[in-house]
Amino acid sequence: MHTKDARAAGETEQRLYGLSAWREAPYYSDRERAALAWAEAVTNISQTHASDEEYGAALAQFGDEELVKLTMAVIAIIAGIGSPSPFGRRWGSMNPEQPGPQPNLHQDVIE
Repeated sequence: MHTKDARAAGETEQRLYGLSAWREAPYYSDRERAALAWAEAVTNISQTHASDEEYGAALAQFGDEELVKLTMAVIAIIAGIGSPSPFGRRWGSMNPEQPGPQPNLHQDVIE
């Protein structure tokens, strides 16, 4: 789903395929690593809770306003994964040339 957007925006295959090993991969910036760590913390919040260290690391990279935007983007993605069909989407059907009505909530956070 989001890999199609990323490819359309010029993201490399190496970084897309290496995403599952982002902690070990050398080609993600500190800001990207902070975003990925925070996304994992928010995604797993019901099992692990976000630690003060995770929050502090994310806050140091993003500041208050951007961290709220990042958190809301993660929540929107999690909600979308569980319910794409009410919005007329079917997995694998996204065409980056014709994006749907959903805003790109994480665009200004990651850049």
